Amino acid sequence: MMDHVLKEIEQRSAFLLTSHARPDGDAIGSLLALYQVLKQMGKGARVIMNDSVPFIYNPLPYAEVIEHRHSVPPDAPPAAIILECDSIQRTRLEGLEGRFLINIDHHSSAREFADVNWVDSKACAVAEMIYRLALAARVEVTSEMATCLYTAVLTDTGSFCFAGTDAHTLQLAAELVRRGANPVDIAHRVYFSNPASKMRLLGAALSNLHREGALAYMHISISEMERSGGLEEDCEGLVNYALSIEGVEVALFFREIPDGRYRVSLRSKGQVNVAVVAEQFGGGGHNCASGCAVSGPLTTSLELILTQLRSVFPQHSRGPEATA
Repeated sequence: MMDHVLKEIEQRSAFLLTSHARPDGDAIGSLLALYQVLKQMGKGARVIMNDSVPFIYNPLPYAEVIEHRHSVPPDAPPAAIILECDSIQRTRLEGLEGRFLINIDHHSSAREFADVNWVDSKACAVAEMIYRLALAARVEVTSEMATCLYTAVLTDTGSFCFAGTDAHTLQLAAELVRRGANPVDIAHRVYFSNPASKMRLLGAALSNLHREGALAYMHISISEMERSGGLEEDCEGLVNYALSIEGVEVALFFREIPDGRYRVSLRSKGQVNVAVVAEQFGGGGHNCASGCAVSGPLTTSLELILTQLRSVFPQHSRGPEATA
C-alpha cells in the first residue's frame, strides 16, 4: 500500500494535510515530516488542523506552517492526506467531504474510510510509516525531518515503554539520531518544558486518585481545570502517573468537558488491550494507550468504563478499594 500511496502522491500537485483533533506528538511530528517530504517532491502542501499546536511541540521545525482552522478554506488542495484517524469526523475539520482522501494510520482500531488506505498496525508510530515513505520517495531525510519523526516516535511509544517496543523500534530511533535528531534536546523539550499550569493540574488530579485492585483512576472537573489555569493539552500524559503505581495494570483519567460528558484516557502496561474498551464507546487507539468519551455525570462515566474493564480481566476486578 505504501507504493500505492506514493503513486497517488506523484500524480497530484498539492495536498491538504491533517490529523485528529487534540493532536499528540505523533500527529504533529508526522504531519510536519510529511510536509517536508512533499515539499522536497515539488508538491504543494498545506497543514490544517482543528486544534492549535500543543505548547511543547511549538519548537518543532516548520510548526509555524500549521494553520488552526475549523473548516477547510475554499482555496485548499482537492486532495487530502489524513494521519491517525478512523474517519474524517475524527479530524473535527469541516469540508473534507468529496475530496480525494489518503488515509495513513497505525492504530489497531484503524478503519479504511478513504480512497486509498495504508494501515500498518505493526508500525510503532505513524512516524515510522512517514519515514519509510520518505525513503521510498528518495528524498533527503534532513535533521529537521528527523527531529519531527524522532519526537513522534518518542512520544507515541511512551518514551519506549509501551508494549511492542523492540529492537526494530530502537533501530528506527537510532537511524533518526544518525540523521540529525538530538535525543537529549528533544527529551528536554517534551518532558522538561511543561508550563506551571500543568503541574497545578497534576496536583488536582492526584488529589482525586483512587485505586481498585489492578485499576487506578483519577478525574478532573471543569472547575478544577479553571482554578489550575490549565489547558486541554495540559492533560496529556497525566494518566501515566496513575499507571506508574506498583501492581496497577490499567489506569484511567477522566476529564469533564463542557457538554457534560467525560473525556477518558486509558493506559495499560500490556496485560489488557484498552483499545477494545475504548472502541465500545466510539473511541480507539493502541492496545496500551487509547481514548474515548462517555456520558456524565462522573459516577456514570466511572461505572461505564470500570464495568467494561472488570469484564476484561475479572481476576483483578475485586479487592479493597482505596484512595492511593
